[in-house]
Amino acid sequence: MGKPKTKNQKKSRAQAVHVAEEAYRSVPHSFVFQRGQVGKNVGQLVQDMRKVMQPYTAESLKVRKKNLLKDFVSIAGPLGVTHFIIFGKTPDSTNMRLARLPKGPMLYFRVLKYSLIKDVVSSLKKHRMHEQQFTHHPLLILSNFGVPGMHVKLMATMFQNMFPSINVQKVSLNSIKRCVLFSFDPESQEIQFRHYSLKVVPVGMSRGVKKLMQEKFPNMSKFEDITELLVKGANLSESEAEQDGEHNITELPQNYSGRGNMASQQSAVRLTEIGPRLTLQLVKIQEGMGDGNILYHSMISKTEEEIQEILKRKEAKMKEKENRRKAQEQNVTKKKEMREENKKKSLEGIKKKRAEAEEDSEVEDPGMQEDKPAAVESDDDVEYYRQAVGQEPDEDMFPGAKKRRRSEKSHERGKKRKLSPGKNSKEPHSKSPKRKGAAGPHREKTGNTLQGKGWKKSKDAEKAFGKKKWPPGKAFGSKKSGERENKFGRKNFDGKKNKNRSFPSKGHKGKSDFKKKGAGGKQGLTRSKGKR
Repeated sequence: MGKPKTKNQKKSRAQAVHVAEEAYRSVPHSFVFQRGQVGKNVGQLVQDMRKVMQPYTAESLKVRKKNLLKDFVSIAGPLGVTHFIIFGKTPDSTNMRLARLPKGPMLYFRVLKYSLIKDVVSSLKKHRMHEQQFTHHPLLILSNFGVPGMHVKLMATMFQNMFPSINVQKVSLNSIKRCVLFSFDPESQEIQFRHYSLKVVPVGMSRGVKKLMQEKFPNMSKFEDITELLVKGANLSESEAEQDGEHNITELPQNYSGRGNMASQQSAVRLTEIGPRLTLQLVKIQEGMGDGNILYHSMISKTEEEIQEILKRKEAKMKEKENRRKAQEQNVTKKKEMREENKKKSLEGIKKKRAEAEEDSEVEDPGMQEDKPAAVESDDDVEYYRQAVGQEPDEDMFPGAKKRRRSEKSHERGKKRKLSPGKNSKEPHSKSPKRKGAAGPHREKTGNTLQGKGWKKSKDAEKAFGKKKWPPGKAFGSKKSGERENKFGRKNFDGKKNKNRSFPSKGHKGKSDFKKKGAGGKQGLTRSKGKR
């Protein structure tokens, strides 16, 4: 188990973390993405450019079709992103946009030619590329950007701000593993982009000695003496015997990784291209994030008068837009105030009406009967709103009004109407006769009181509510006591309906007789005379 850290160690550790965070925030960060349908090759070019911009870029940035440029701008601020590299493709050409956040400018380039990393690496006999090279940012090299021209200076400044700056006095040489080259051609106005891997080897010794200093030793089985290897350098490939000259030999100020790379010693710097490779041409420079004035255009040139006229039209459009926005805000606030005022009036009236209804409910109604319910309080807020304000209320102002109306209507329909005691009372002496047979319960439902001699009137000489008064004589539908009949006038035979039943033909509509088997002959349906 290790020893616990002291207070000084913890303090120094926290301070180092804080310094590292501040240094990480101070360096530029970038997003590399595409817009629209670009195809497979341009999509791979986007991935290669993300590899170039490592480690200060979003390696796994996911882009959806519905994402807009303002979505990336809104998220770039909290993440500390300072630059956008946007690739697009049209039927005619491939384009690249370089933008500085948050206020621009934006540079538009046309990609004349490009090669992917896999294309460059496959063309080399011996390539040198590993993951440790991408743990540090590349070294930026600008060539031929000193020519006069506003657009050239702006391009140089933009390229410089894309990569972290280097302090020559404090930089560690071991952190420089790659370099990026931008070369400008004033005649063709083209920019060459190259990406190299950097390697440092010692000089001033024979190729055999260099081979011995490497990890893998050469095959010396054919040599008679070791001097042959040191002097002649036999059995060495052409790639291992590269010619160094004054153009790449320098004196190292620090020790560099690799055998023989000592400080104050001569060493050669060798570059190996690892891709991608781009040939760019500047099209235009625009202020803002693609919505400002055109600062430079390589194909269209305008006079000063035309520029001033364009500026005036743009200012007029901006003023008109501002006026429309202000008018819209005023209309919205006015509508809100009117709505609040109407709502206050309605609520005050509702409270007043409820107070009056409560006062009225305290006084007992002498005409109210015991079996009748009390008067329901009327709280129709919608109707009162119409009367008080004079306008139709909004649908969401009184959401419970419609439900309350529906419930009241359904309650009124379902409620049975009660009659006065005088009309509904039966005469004490009127008794219904005893009935024999199945039709008794159904006959009792009618509420008619029959006696031996037909119908009898009540004491008040009024007929019961909803009951018909038949004239004396024949009582329609009366049956003999011996007959049994169900509700629908059909007879049952041992629980089976219509057994061995023969119906009359269509031609005998006038006859009321029908034949029955097993009932003892023919029986006709006739009206029974009532007893008088």
